[in-house]
Amino acid sequence: MVCQLCKQKEATVHLTQIVENQVKNVDLCEPCAKQKGVNDPTGFSLADLLLGLGASQEIEQAAESKGGELKCEACGFTQADLKKTGRLGCSECYAVFAEGLEALLKGMHKGTQHKGKVPTAIHEKASQQASLARLNTDLQSAISREDFEQAARLRDEIKALKTVA
Repeated sequence: MVCQLCKQKEATVHLTQIVENQVKNVDLCEPCAKQKGVNDPTGFSLADLLLGLGASQEIEQAAESKGGELKCEACGFTQADLKKTGRLGCSECYAVFAEGLEALLKGMHKGTQHKGKVPTAIHEKASQQASLARLNTDLQSAISREDFEQAARLRDEIKALKTVA
């Protein structure tokens, strides 16, 4: 098996990561493993390897475009720390490193916005609020058209929806 980084030497270091029931393997030769700090867990970023080393380059390009090394004012985390650990120091780091992280996250995930599950109670409340907003808009439209029968029906729907809440 050939090293996935240099694509020249025989891979002797085999890393496996399981994320959400998906197995990701990285095969490296001895020199590439040492260069990436596989023996030192704090110096190794599996995300960099899985992304084809694009993560570090994205962060560096973002820093250069802003005129120097980026540093989070809240926690003191630097781009070197991010590059070394593959993690962020605090929630403010997302804003500081946003430019470089966007492309990185798009590559790792399906997008840059969370599209996961929402608790049922919150989903129902949001749905109810959206219905109320739509009904109120329709009510104002019916009143302006002087369609008072429709306006009365909409008023009753709004009242019924509010009593359920």
